[in-house]
Amino acid sequence: MEKLKNIHPGEILMEEFLIPLELTAYRLSKDIGIPQTRISEILKGKRRITADTALRLSMYFGNSPKFWLGLQDDYDLEEEYNSKMESLESIQKYQANIA
Repeated sequence: MEKLKNIHPGEILMEEFLIPLELTAYRLSKDIGIPQTRISEILKGKRRITADTALRLSMYFGNSPKFWLGLQDDYDLEEEYNSKMESLESIQKYQANIA
């Protein structure tokens, strides 16, 4: 089975919010009070969504900051796992000695 691509939260922001709502990165950045470069870097997958950005996006779009941080956490965990797969899979599960 083919493995799915790890999707950065910036791609979700673009595809599920900006495009359908016909919003530009410039407008979003001005409306939520952050530099346009921050939004542009998130959209390009070059920057993480921080707690500050998650709070601002959630207030703007009417969803939860945990939604945005959850997307970021999921992305980060998969990236980390992919980069350390061999060493992680070599770890033996702890087994208690029951006497």
